[in-house]
Amino acid sequence: MAKLPPRERILDAAEELFQSEGIRRVGVQAIAEKAETTKMAIYRHFETKDALVAEWLRIVAADYQAAFDRVEAEFHDRPREQILALARFIAEGLPALSYRGCPFINSLAELPDRAHPARQVIEQHKALQTRRLIGMCTAAGLPDPEQAAAEITFVLEGAQVSTQNGSIDRAGERLLRIVQGIVDRPRSPLDASGAAVD
Repeated sequence: MAKLPPRERILDAAEELFQSEGIRRVGVQAIAEKAETTKMAIYRHFETKDALVAEWLRIVAADYQAAFDRVEAEFHDRPREQILALARFIAEGLPALSYRGCPFINSLAELPDRAHPARQVIEQHKALQTRRLIGMCTAAGLPDPEQAAAEITFVLEGAQVSTQNGSIDRAGERLLRIVQGIVDRPRSPLDASGAAVD
């Protein structure tokens, strides 16, 4: 099989090392050795290690956003099913998190400086994810879309942390049940003015 181009090899090596050993513990030399290249080649593609970390997280974020795109396409005009499909996507990915952890959560723990370019990538990704989830909750007719999106986010992210630390068994199954409960929550009947009827 032909070798990947240098930039892709560098990113693949960085992902594997950052995930298994952490961002701070991994130096550029270790990435160069793993990618079968040189430090000079890395700096030709990425100005700094911070820039490399940010680009890796940009790719991870794009994968998550692609999951939103897929469920929107698969369940067109069915926002309730879109929300449940997103929950299934996270639930199905939990086994991999049991030994590697969530790259966003792990990275945030290592990057306390909010001005760090990689941290900004994570914050922008999470803000976009929240907006998209609120949109789905609104389209699904949930009575308080922002609250519903917040609850779903807490459950999705909490399941990832709980899987990583081993504190909750059957996290995927429980995650799906909770999200189902949120989207199926009984709604108060509304009068013509929009106020809840007693």
